[in-house]
Amino acid sequence: QVQLAESGGGLVQTGDSLRLSCAASGGTFSIYAMGWFRQGPGNERELVAVISSGGTTYYADSVKGRVTVSRDSAKNSAYLQMNSLKLEDTAVYYCALRMGGLAYSSNGYNYWGQGTQVTVSS
Repeated sequence: QVQLAESGGGLVQTGDSLRLSCAASGGTFSIYAMGWFRQGPGNERELVAVISSGGTTYYADSVKGRVTVSRDSAKNSAYLQMNSLKLEDTAVYYCALRMGGLAYSSNGYNYWGQGTQVTVSS
């Protein structure tokens, strides 16, 4: 059974940077596509960024240019580097895995972490 654990969230100010990590266990991480999603207060869960097993990436327009997704299969880990954080980035951030290629909807992912809170204050 694949398990995911996010870390790295916290309280930051606008303009700050934060790096989220996602550690996977119980599966062959290298063959999975991996996504980062977030859910803000009163909002639906939305895509932030995804990365395929081969390293192809895709970003939501709202974070493009400020966020970088990466993965290290040797460490069974993935990362989300977030720069120039805005108030609207406040959310619980989740990592998720799926077999096969990229998917851009949360419905396409089979395994989820418990989430890590990111709060951006002015």
